[in-house]
This record gives sequence, structure tokens and C-alpha cells, in this order.
Amino acid sequence: MEGDPEGAGSGGGGGCRTDCVERPLSRTLGRLGGLVGAHPWPFLLLPVALSAALGTGFAQLPSRESNDIEGQFTPRGGPAKAERHLVQLRFPTDDALRFSAPRLATEGAFVAFVVLAHEPNLTLLTRAAFGELLALDAAVRGFRVDGLAYEQVCARIDGTCSSPNPLLSAVGNEPKMIEDILPYITFPVWQTRVFLGAFLGGVTVDPGPAEIQSRPLRAAKALRLFYYLQEDDPARREASLRWLRAFLQRIPDVLASLKLPSVRVAYYTSISRQEEFEKNSKEVVPLFSIAYFLTIFFSINSCARLDCVRTKVWPAAFGVLSSGLAVLSSFGLLLFCGVPFVITVANASFLILGVGVDDMFIMVSCWQKTKVKDTVQDRMADTYAEAAVSVTITTLTDVLAFYIGTATAFPSIQSFCIYTGTAFIFCYIYNLTFFGAIIALNGRREESNRHWLTFMKVPVETDESRGSVYNMCCVGGSYDESTGAEFEHPMNGFFRNYFGPFLMHRCTKVFVVVLYLGYLGSSIYGCTQVKEGIDLRNLANDNSYVVQYYNWYEEYFKEYGPRVMVIVAESIPYWNSSVYADLENCMESIENSTYINKYLSESWLRMYVSIANQMSLDIGDRSSFISNLPNLFQMNTEAQWDVNFTNLEISASRFFIQTVKVITAIDERTLVSQLRGLAAECHLPLIVYHPAFIYFDQYLVIAQNTIQNVLIAAGAMLIISLLLIPNPLCSLWVTFAVASVIVGVTGFMAFWNVHLDSISMINLIICIGFSVDFSAHISYAFVSSKKPSMNEKAVDALYHLGYPVVQGAVSTIVGVLVLSMAPTYIFRTFFKIMFLVIFFGAVHGLVFIPVFLTFFGFCGSSTRSPPPPSPPPAAPDPSSPVGGE
Repeated sequence: MEGDPEGAGSGGGGGCRTDCVERPLSRTLGRLGGLVGAHPWPFLLLPVALSAALGTGFAQLPSRESNDIEGQFTPRGGPAKAERHLVQLRFPTDDALRFSAPRLATEGAFVAFVVLAHEPNLTLLTRAAFGELLALDAAVRGFRVDGLAYEQVCARIDGTCSSPNPLLSAVGNEPKMIEDILPYITFPVWQTRVFLGAFLGGVTVDPGPAEIQSRPLRAAKALRLFYYLQEDDPARREASLRWLRAFLQRIPDVLASLKLPSVRVAYYTSISRQEEFEKNSKEVVPLFSIAYFLTIFFSINSCARLDCVRTKVWPAAFGVLSSGLAVLSSFGLLLFCGVPFVITVANASFLILGVGVDDMFIMVSCWQKTKVKDTVQDRMADTYAEAAVSVTITTLTDVLAFYIGTATAFPSIQSFCIYTGTAFIFCYIYNLTFFGAIIALNGRREESNRHWLTFMKVPVETDESRGSVYNMCCVGGSYDESTGAEFEHPMNGFFRNYFGPFLMHRCTKVFVVVLYLGYLGSSIYGCTQVKEGIDLRNLANDNSYVVQYYNWYEEYFKEYGPRVMVIVAESIPYWNSSVYADLENCMESIENSTYINKYLSESWLRMYVSIANQMSLDIGDRSSFISNLPNLFQMNTEAQWDVNFTNLEISASRFFIQTVKVITAIDERTLVSQLRGLAAECHLPLIVYHPAFIYFDQYLVIAQNTIQNVLIAAGAMLIISLLLIPNPLCSLWVTFAVASVIVGVTGFMAFWNVHLDSISMINLIICIGFSVDFSAHISYAFVSSKKPSMNEKAVDALYHLGYPVVQGAVSTIVGVLVLSMAPTYIFRTFFKIMFLVIFFGAVHGLVFIPVFLTFFGFCGSSTRSPPPPSPPPAAPDPSSPVGGE
């Protein structure tokens, strides 16, 4: 190939060859390019036919959708899932006979209301407010769905529906009773065993000594109502789901008709989060249409020229179509193969659209470097040979980054990475076949000097007698006769004559170093401030009723957290005094931990020992201990649900501890870690469990999974760089850029209020592929430059690659820009991190890397011609009719 003498690709200094992969790859793709140039139609039609065939896989989409929040956004194999299974096995429930909310192994099936006093400073503990609460209660109990009444599906205790709130039960149907009993209500515990912390918020109590845990209640700004339904039987669960869905449809109208002047109401159900999450996919469909239009618009404007023959309008338009075909083929194939389709995969369409056109810009740039007078077949061979390294580097890095990302505990990330990585493979294949055929056909049009729109032959020389409009629209086909290639784009001249020399100035370099140190310092500080874990309210639309409920809940009910089960998972001799002492020591250790209020614990064993002492019962051996348990159950009916026993042994039992001040995700992570650690230190077989732990488990693995995937992917990127960039030192600079961009993106996530969760983790994986793209191109151009000095090499690299880097960055941002308007956290987060990735990646490629390469020794030289994504290295012709590239 022209400009590729024998020394091409040799490393500097020692002269060792590092192009053993690059050169064969370039030659192989050069032959493919010649074949595409000679026979374009098969390469055009076969991808279209394949896409049409694979696209039928979208018929499988309804059965492949997998948007279960717990299944997709919690870690596979999390400890809490195994703990839940044990609770369900050892402590079976019966919602129709003996329901108890704290004893549920799941969140349950329920309707919940948060009710606030209409004025923030007022209390709800008035007859007016309770009159409206009773009206709301009656409306809920009056719901009927296809003849199915609330009384038929409600969770029951002793034959009656469970109370939505202890105070509501206490007043009965007399609202004024709340004012009569108020002097006798204590908080948080009332009447010895009624815990009010989950039902009242924004409370005011009488002052008193710290050792007095429950004090007289005087006011409460917020109150919660819970209506639990039966769910522990398939038939009951289905009936409850039908009732809940009807409730969600009708409750807005019911609340409007009640006209409650004294209170404000927010509602939520056990299926709300899931249903609101599934609605998000519908929100993104119109955004994809807008993104597709914007990408086509940018691509055409970026590749257009004023020359009616040399303009690249058709390649630009069909280049975007090539990305669309890749999405159709890859998604259809994976749907055929049964890969779950999660809502996060919808983000991939925008990413593929933006990134897919990057290779298009590279191939168009390489085509413009070829000799205009050569045959289309030869020009295509040269185009493919020159584009081989850049296109393959970007594809390999992106695909590897995503496939490595599948090694995670989060199914939602696995699905996203599989779909996106496969789509990039199809992008690569279709760019070399379908899009290559478009370039070849467009090249034939240029070869015969035909107009881009009318396909009529036009003259090359201008005719002054026909006017400027005619010469602009109907004359074209000129080229730079000094190089034999098309005229270069003015932006290349800008990078060579202005930006490059300015960047290489000594003062500018000092400023760049200071800027980088500031960037690095800010990023490292931001990394220490990143919050972990997904806020479940963010899975709903911003305007959803769910958000209001969560906001009020966090404002008024965060003081008391989950009521956690402490489970003795195996049979132990409770009657043995030493075992009893060990168990008490373990419980006291847990109760003295940071987030536990030891005065609010519930222990059947302590109560049993107390009753035994009062009644002078002998419980010092197996038979007497077990035979006397009915005495405990008579005093406390619920205790029998906490002891799994037979006449021979107690196979399992459980106690309850009350958590407090579990406010942030850090608190949730620390709580789980502390409790599990204390349970593990106990000599007895203890486990701790609450249904919320299913979601808390993500905090224990998200950072570890992210770091693991990033390190593995970064190592893979280094190997690829060593293979395809003909200089080891520059490969290390590429790896440095990857690490620097990842640190920057992670740090600035904290400043932009983005948490480290299963959604942002996807984007950090994306960081690796994209940060390689820009830095690899610039490093490759630097090492390939023939210029003698370091500064000149850097300017030369920017001259050849500055504009293609800008094109690639802008096209990707345009592809995801519309997601910034999405009313959903998932899509906005995707935009934010993609913007950070592309912006920091471009800044590294255009500013930091060129400067740093000039500092640290000779990075190697090669006699290879300038790198693939560049326009032709010719002097600009002021008289040429050049528009966009």
C-alpha cells in the first residue's frame, strides 16, 4: 500500500517490530475493501436481508421483557435472598387467618397512604382530621373489583381485616375519641406492645429523662395507613393483584370526590414501583425517533461539501442507517436466543446510534485521502487498509468492555452489556459491508462526475456566464491536483495552524499541567463523595404519584427503620442455661450496635423465662421447656408464630430488633454489614433478615463489581493497544488515559448528583471503551508521525485527527442528547455519564495526551504514513468550494 514501506510500524529506540498484528490486519481488510469496491451490490443487499430476517426476533419481545425490579437490580445470589427462603421455609404464613406485618418474609401485598395535616404546623390528632381519615378508610374498604370486595382479599387477624393504623382502630367510628384518648397515648410504644413508630411521623412528645423511652404524645404531623392483602397462596395473590390494579386506576378520582380539606394524601401500593418502572420504556420510544433525526442531520452536515459531486450526503445518511440495521440485527438475534430484554437495554439504542457513525467518519476520512484518479476498487482497498487499525481498535475495545461487563452480579447490567456488545459487532460488520458498499456506489457516482441528487453528469470547470448559483449547484468534481486527493477540510487547517501551535506553547503547556492537576484533584475528591445504591423512587417517572409518597415518607418516617428478624436457624437447647446465656450475650451485642434501639426489641424467650418465673414453671429440660410453651402463647398469641417446634425439638425461632436513624444508603450498608458481622461472631447459628435487605445487598457488591470489571477491562485494553499501536510506551499512555477518564467520570458523578448503582455502573464500563477511542487515535497518530521534534509530532497528530475526534464526540453526544429531556432518572443518568465520558475523553485526546506525550521521552517513530481517521495532509486551497467534511 502506498506510504507503507517496510519499516512501517516499527517501534522507536530499539527498533523492535510491534506491528505483527497491525500489518496483516491492514492487508486483509485492504483485500476486503477491493472486493467490496468491485462487487458492491451483494455487500449492500445481504446485510439488509439479514437484518430483515433477524429483525423478526422482535416478535419475541413481549415474552423476553424482564423488568422485575428485584430480579434485575439486586445482585444475583445476594445473601438476603437465601435468608428469605429460610424464613419462608421455617416460618410459613397464613394471611387469611393470622397475619402479622413485621413477620412477613416479603414486602407483602398492600396499599399505603401517607396523610399530612393540610397546614405543615398543624397536628393530625384532631377530630376533624380523624373524621376525614375515617372517610378515606371507608372509601378503601368499599372498593369492589368485578364483585371482589376488600373484605374478601384483606389480610386477617382473628377473622377480621388487619387494622390500617392502631389509632384508627382505637377511635372506632367516633372521630372525637382521638382527643379523649390523646392524653393516654405514649410514643413510640403505646399500651405496652403497640409500636407507633411506623405509623406516626413528625411527632411532638412531652420532655422527660433520657431513660424513659416512651413519653406522652402531644402532636403528629403525619400518619400512615396500611391495608394489607393476602398473597401467600397463588389464587389469593392473583385476586389481590386484580384488586390493587383496579385501586390504582380509581383512587385519584376517589380522593378528588372525598374533598378532604384538613389533610393531604399520598398513596402507594406494593405493585406501584414495578408498574411505574415498566411505563418508562414507553417514554423513550419518541425520544429515539428524535435522536435518529438529529444524528442524521449532524452526520449530513458534518460530511457535506459545497461541491455537488464530492459531497458525502449519501454516505452520511446511509451510515446512520447502518447503525439502525445493527440494532435491528443484534437485538433480533438475541431475542431469538432468549436473552432477557431489560429496560436499561433501551439506552443501548441511543449509544449505538451515536457511536456507530464514528467508524463512518473514519472511513469517509480515509476515502478522501485516496487518489481521485484511481479506480473505485483501488480506492476502496486503500480506504479499508488505512481504516483497519482505527476501526478495529475502537470496535475491539468497546466490545471487550461490554462483554467483560457481563461478569457482574446484576442481571440488568448483564443484559445491557450483551445487547450492546453484540450490536457493536454488527456495527463493525455492517460498516465493512453495507456502508462500504455505499461508499463504493457513491465513488462510482463521483468517478463519472455525477450530481449527488440528480445523478446527472456535471462539468468540472465553472462557467462564469451561467452565474454563481449555477456554478455552486451544477458544477463539481474538483480535487487537489498537488496531492491527487480531495481538498482537505478547513478544520484540519485550524488544528494545524492555530490550535496545535497554541497548545505547544510553553505557557499553554504549564496551564494544561495545572488544569490537569486541578481536574485530577477534584476527581479524586469527588470519588470519596460518591453515594452508593439505587434510590428506588428513581425507577419511577418524575411526575409519578410514587415520588410524592417517597418524599413524605423520608421527611417524616425515617427515624425508625426496618424491624429486623434475628433468627436462630437451627435447633439448639434453649433450656440449657449456658446456651441461654450465650444467646442473651449475642442478642445484647446486636442490640448495642449503632443502629438498634435495645428498648424496642421483642423476644419470645425473654418473655417465656419471665412467665416461667412468675408461674414457678420448671423449664430446665427439653420436655418441660417444650410442653410449657402453650403458657407463653396464651399470654402472647403472636409468639407462637416465632417458634417452629415439635414435641421433640425447636427447629428454629426468631426475635425482633428495631432499627433507628437508617437515613442514607451508607447507613443501610453499614447496618447490614454490622448486623451480619455480629451474627457471624456469635457461636450460635444466627442470621438477620428483613425484606429490605434484598435491596441493601447491592451496596455490598456494587463497588467491588465496578472496580473488578474496570480493572479487568483496562488490562484488556492495554493488551489490545500493545497489539495494534506500534509502540509500547504509547500503549501505556492509552491505559493512563483510560484510568484518568474513569477517575474523572466517577468523581464528577458526585458533583452531578449521580449515585454509584447498577445503572451508573453500566456507564463506567462504557468509559473504558470510549476513553480508549480518543486517546488511542491521538497516540497512534503521534507515533506514526514523520515529524522530527516532539512538538511537531503532537501538532501533526492534532492536524490529522483533531476534526475526526470532534466529529466522533459530537455525534455520540447528539445520539444521547435527547435523553437529557427524559422524565426518568434511568435515562437522564445515562445522558449525564455519557456526556462526562465523551467530554473528558475528548479533552484527554485533544489537550492532555498531546501535551504529556511531548514531556516524557521519545515515544517512538515510524515511517508509516499518517493515521487512518485523518483527512489528506495537503495544504488548504482557499479557492476550493469546501463545506463540511
